[in-house]
Amino acid sequence: MPDRDDLGSAWKVPPSRYLASRPAEHRVGAPRSVYVTMADGCRIAVDVILPDGDASKRWPTVLILTPYVRRFQLAAGSNVEPSPNSYKYRDMFVPRGYAVVVVDARGTGASFGTRDSFRSPRERADYKEIADWIVAQPWSDGRIGATGISYLGAACDFLASTGHKAVKAIAPLFAVWDTWTDNYYPGGMLIKRLALVYDELMLALDHDRRDLRSKFSYFADPALQGPMPIDDDKDGTLAREAVKGHLANFRMPDFMSEFKFRDDTLPYDPSFSSASFGPYNYLDEIPKDVAVYAISGWMDGAGYANGTLSRFLTLPNAQRRIMLGPWDHGARVNVSPWRSRIEPELPVLGEVLRFFDQHLAGRDTGLADEQPIHYFAMHAEEWRAAESWPPVKGSRQLFTAPDHRLAKSPSDAATAASYQADFSVGSGAQTRYERIAGIDATAYYADWTERERGLLSFTTEPLAAPLEIAGHPVVSLWLASSEPDAAVFVYLSEVEADGTSRYVTEGLLRAIHRAEAPAPKNYRTTWPWRTFARKDAKPMPVGEPQLLRFALLPTAWRFAAGSRIRLSIAGGDADHFVQTPHGRPPLLTVMSGAEKATRLDLPTDG
Repeated sequence: MPDRDDLGSAWKVPPSRYLASRPAEHRVGAPRSVYVTMADGCRIAVDVILPDGDASKRWPTVLILTPYVRRFQLAAGSNVEPSPNSYKYRDMFVPRGYAVVVVDARGTGASFGTRDSFRSPRERADYKEIADWIVAQPWSDGRIGATGISYLGAACDFLASTGHKAVKAIAPLFAVWDTWTDNYYPGGMLIKRLALVYDELMLALDHDRRDLRSKFSYFADPALQGPMPIDDDKDGTLAREAVKGHLANFRMPDFMSEFKFRDDTLPYDPSFSSASFGPYNYLDEIPKDVAVYAISGWMDGAGYANGTLSRFLTLPNAQRRIMLGPWDHGARVNVSPWRSRIEPELPVLGEVLRFFDQHLAGRDTGLADEQPIHYFAMHAEEWRAAESWPPVKGSRQLFTAPDHRLAKSPSDAATAASYQADFSVGSGAQTRYERIAGIDATAYYADWTERERGLLSFTTEPLAAPLEIAGHPVVSLWLASSEPDAAVFVYLSEVEADGTSRYVTEGLLRAIHRAEAPAPKNYRTTWPWRTFARKDAKPMPVGEPQLLRFALLPTAWRFAAGSRIRLSIAGGDADHFVQTPHGRPPLLTVMSGAEKATRLDLPTDG
């Protein structure tokens, strides 16, 4: 069964039905482009697309803030899409009565300036000035919303945090709450390829390197030339000058290496830490009357679903919603092994349209009658609705036991199982981590049965009845290491009756970060939180068992009757993460029973 929203009772009005009730009423006007000059003199390139091209009427505005080129010049005679990063927003909202404004972020596209960080605070200041410019235009009705995927989604949070009165609603899609741990350092571990691939992408775009751009399917069409100059820049002189200035942009691998711990600061700017480019840092500056709808997927990178949930749990805003589907980053793929097709069926932007219709256009959409949370239960292949998160109040405990069993109760006697970390073992090239680096993936974890065989695993007896979980599985792992540090990967799988193993979710933690801490007020969680601060990092006492309690990434999943639940442990993921410790694969010993009983808590009412 696909991720259809018209089956079951999760919605009173499913997104697909709402979208069908809102057919296009306007044509997409030709884009008009200008430079908007910031207070410091930096010129920012802006496209304005109006319904029917009609500037005599006033329209609510959907703002798209992108570093990925608002629009490309096209080779002569080509009719390919010139806005691969933003056309979906244009084609959804303009025909339905919204002005769409697409902005090249400072230091990108045809905009001048340089990027001095990832999600620079300077960009955040620009956003307020862009909002000032929008509401001063004759076609603006004074109301602004913002949406977008990933970088564009976090930009929505930053826009709202400027406190601009015109910003009424934001829909951050597949976006982090904490850039450090949701994206680059999950569990305190650096994703080694992400910074490198992202850097190559930005070199391709910011420096107009078409040889590099050909490696990224989203931007590979040879008909795409350099960034489109603004209308008054007839010969492209200004655009070329802007691109030349981008040569001074920051480089992601070098930049991210400055933040090995979450509280590390730039040596030349002690006020600048990873919080400076994390939306959670600006929570108190987001007005409480802004409506927020965050959307993510169960296979959305290293922690984007965590970001969606933390945003929901933390914001005091009365009008806030979330949706979590069977999707990868950006909902490009339905990741369910039981899907009927690769492409998702639920219209994500149709749901965003309904949200903006309610909070920007003043339509009565019935949205207030819907539950604030919608999520998809994998393997059950059904949508669910809930009032609060987590949607279940109980848990089922499973304990590691001798003979690689996962038992319902701990054994009285203490036992141990050892695993020699293998730094050549990896989770593959079709995983949750590829898409966040702009790499295509479609067959998620299809080879998991074979890959899991090389791990230390504990497995239950076949289930007598189905078991559905929703939330964060939490592992309390009593672990000894032969080295003073270790990378600990924990995988949850469903082993079907025929022996096929299905990847469900995973969690990871660098052992020096095992100390827990209370979650701060601007970063609420319902799962174990830690500072990842330099002062709180402590080497493992060699050979002495320590408690590592951490969450696996959230999911909603129904284990079938007759299937078995498996917990697997590894000491590395060579395909995605750096070795820890370098060149010293540790012997990991998992304790079971007695006072050091390793336990898995599954969130369930079943």
